[in-house]
Amino acid sequence: MDGQPSAVNFGEELKDAFKPISAWVAGGIAWLDDIQSFYRERAVIEKEYAAKLNALTKKYFEKKAKRSSSLSVGDAPLMTPGSLESASLTTWTTILTATEYVSKEHDNFAACLSVNVCDSLKSIAARYEDYRKRHESFAAKLLAERDSVYSDLKKCKDSYDATCRVVEEKRAKVDKSYDAAKPKAEKSYQAQLIEMNNVKNAYLLQIAVTNRQKHKYFHEDLPELINSLQDLNETRVTKLNALWTLSNELDSTCRKNTIFHLSGAIAKIARNIPAYDSTMFAKHNMAGWAEPSNFVFEPSPIWHDTDEIVVDENAKVFLRNLLGKSRRGLEDAKTHVESRRKEIGELRKLIDTVKLDESKMQREIDATRSIFYNFEELAPHSTKLTTLRVEIETILGAVGEIERGTQTHKFKATTFKIPTNCDFCNETLWGLKSKGFTCQDCGYSCHKHCEMKVPAACPGVLDKAAKKALKEEKRASMAIGGSNGNDTELSRSNTMNSLSSSYSGGRLGTKSSANKLSTGVSPSTTSVELEAAPGIAPPRRNRVIAPPPERYISPPPEPIAELPEHGKREKAGRMIYTYSRTGEGEISAEAGADVVVIEPDDGSGWVTVRSGHTEGLVPATYIDVDPSPTARPSSVHSSSNASIANSTFSTGKKKGPAVKPKRGAKRVKHVEALYDYEARSGAEHSMIEGDRFVLVKEDDGNGWAEVEKGGIVKSVPATYVQVVEG
Repeated sequence: MDGQPSAVNFGEELKDAFKPISAWVAGGIAWLDDIQSFYRERAVIEKEYAAKLNALTKKYFEKKAKRSSSLSVGDAPLMTPGSLESASLTTWTTILTATEYVSKEHDNFAACLSVNVCDSLKSIAARYEDYRKRHESFAAKLLAERDSVYSDLKKCKDSYDATCRVVEEKRAKVDKSYDAAKPKAEKSYQAQLIEMNNVKNAYLLQIAVTNRQKHKYFHEDLPELINSLQDLNETRVTKLNALWTLSNELDSTCRKNTIFHLSGAIAKIARNIPAYDSTMFAKHNMAGWAEPSNFVFEPSPIWHDTDEIVVDENAKVFLRNLLGKSRRGLEDAKTHVESRRKEIGELRKLIDTVKLDESKMQREIDATRSIFYNFEELAPHSTKLTTLRVEIETILGAVGEIERGTQTHKFKATTFKIPTNCDFCNETLWGLKSKGFTCQDCGYSCHKHCEMKVPAACPGVLDKAAKKALKEEKRASMAIGGSNGNDTELSRSNTMNSLSSSYSGGRLGTKSSANKLSTGVSPSTTSVELEAAPGIAPPRRNRVIAPPPERYISPPPEPIAELPEHGKREKAGRMIYTYSRTGEGEISAEAGADVVVIEPDDGSGWVTVRSGHTEGLVPATYIDVDPSPTARPSSVHSSSNASIANSTFSTGKKKGPAVKPKRGAKRVKHVEALYDYEARSGAEHSMIEGDRFVLVKEDDGNGWAEVEKGGIVKSVPATYVQVVEG
C-alpha cells in the first residue's frame, strides 16, 4: 500500500488479547536474531571475498612481474626495455590495482556490518525482550488483583447463603416451639434476620465493588498494557528500519567506491591503443634482414651437367605435354583462387561489422572459422597456380610456343576392368592398380606414368570402328616387332606353370630354360593368330620367362571326371597355403598342390577335395578354385590367386590365415563390389567391380561394412557392395 494506513489501537480493538499480542511481539523480537545472523554471515562472506580478492591480485602482480619483459618486447629482444612496460601491461597494472582497492572496500564494508548493524541488532533484541517480559509480569499482577476481587465476591456470596440457611432454621424453630419457649425462639429469629440483612448488604456492596474493578481491568488497566506492547513492537520495527537503512547505505557506499576505482580502470583501458604494443615490440626487436638466396641447379656428383633445360625431341614431347596440362589447369586454379579470395574478403567485412557486438558473437565465430577454412582451401590452389604459371613461363622461355600445329590427346582417368595394354609401352593396364588414361577422341590408352611421354599426334575424333581398327593396327605392328627379338610366348596348355614363372623369370630364368618351356607357339606367330585366342594379351618384349624351381612344380591336374549324380564337371583347384589336418575327415596338402574340388564351400568355410587318391576337407580360404582350367589366358600376367601363390612358392612357403573357419558354423553371407574402391588406410580393403568378399559385419549406421578376404578382415564402404547368393 502506497498511502499511510489508518492507526489501530490494540487496547480498543483487541479486548482481553494480551497473551496472543505478547506472543506476537515476542516472535518479532526473536526475528531480530535471524536478521542479525544474516548480516553476520554477509559480513563473513564479504570478509572472505575481500581476502580472496586481495590474494588474487597479489598472485597476478607476481605473475606480471615475471612476464613483464617477455610480454612487452619478446623473449630475446635486441634492446632491453629496462623498467618500461607495454601499454597493455600498464593497463593490466591499473586493473589489478583497482581490484586491490575493491578488496579493501569490501573488507571495510564487512567490518561496518559487524559493528554497526549486527551488534546493534543484538542489543535491541535483548533490551526489547526484557521490556516484553516486564509487560507480562505486570499483566500477571493485574490479573491477580482482579481474581482477588472475584474471590472476595464469592466469599460474600457464600456468607450470605449460609446466613440465609440459619435464618430459615430459626424460623422453623419458632414454628415448632411451645408457648413457653416461643418468645425466646422469636427473639433469636429476629436477631438472625438482622444479621442476614447485614450480610446481604455486604454482599451487594461487594458486587458493586467487583463490577467496578472488572470494568477498570478491562477498560483501563489491560488496554493500557496492551497499547504499551503495541508501542514496544512498533518501536522495534522503527529501529529495525534504521538498521536496514544503515546496512544498505554501507553497501551503497562500498559499491560507489568500487565504481570509482573501476571507472578509473575503464578510462585507462580506453587509452590502451592496440598499436602501442606493436610499436614497442618492433622498436626493441628491429634488426637487419637479408632474404635467403634462390635455389640453383646442382649437378649430380656422378654426372656432369648444366643448368639448361633439355630441348631434344624426346624432351620436347614431355615439355609440350606439360605445357598443355599446365595451361588446362591454369584457368581452374585461377577460378578457385579468385572465388576463395572473394569469399575471404566478404567474411572479413562481416567480421568488422559484428566483432564489437556481443549479441552477434556467434556470427563472428562462424565467420572466423569460415575464413580459416577458406585459407586452408586456398593454400593448395594458390600454390598450384604459382607452380603452373612458373612452368608455363619457363617452358615458353626455353622452347617457345611448341604447342602450335600439334594435336594433343584429351586424356581422362580410366579404370580398366579387362586386360588392356598401354599403347605407349605395351605393358598391361589390368589388375588391382589398373587406373590409367584414355583419350576421349581417339581411344588411346596409357599408364599414368606414360601420359607425359605420349607424342602429341592425336588423329582427332574417331568413331568406334575407327578406334578398333587403330588399336588392331598398333597391336599388329607391336606383335610383328616383338617376334624379331628374344620374346618368348607360352602355350595355352602350359598356362598354369607360366603364371608362376611370370613373377620369377626376370630373376631366376635363363634363355635356354625359357625355350624349353615355350613349345606351344612358334616365334613366327603373327598378331592375327594371337587375336584368334580370346583373352590372350600380346607378349612382353625383351623378356625371358623361366620356370620355377623343380621342387615347386606340381604334377598335372587329375583328369576331369563326370559327376553323373549332378550332371556337372568337377572343378580344379590349387592350394594357396600348406594345410595340416587337425581333425577327422580332413586331409593334409602342400602349398601349390593341384586338387580336384568335389564339394564346394556351402557357407561353412570348408571344401571337400581330392588330392591324388585321398579325399577330405580343407579350409576354403586355403584353396584357389579355378572353374575352367582350360580357359585361362596365356598372358604372362594374371591377377589370380594361383599366380600369386606360385610367385610365393619361388621364394619360400607362406603361412596361411591365422584364424581357420569352424565346420558346422552357420551359413555366411557374401558381398560383391559394385564399384572400384582404393583403400585409404591399412584398415580398408581395395576392390574392383565384381570382387567378392565374406560379409563379417553389416553396416551399423556408420556407412562401413566389415568383410573378409584371404583370411584378412577389413572395412569397405557399405554402399559400394551388395549381398549376393552363394
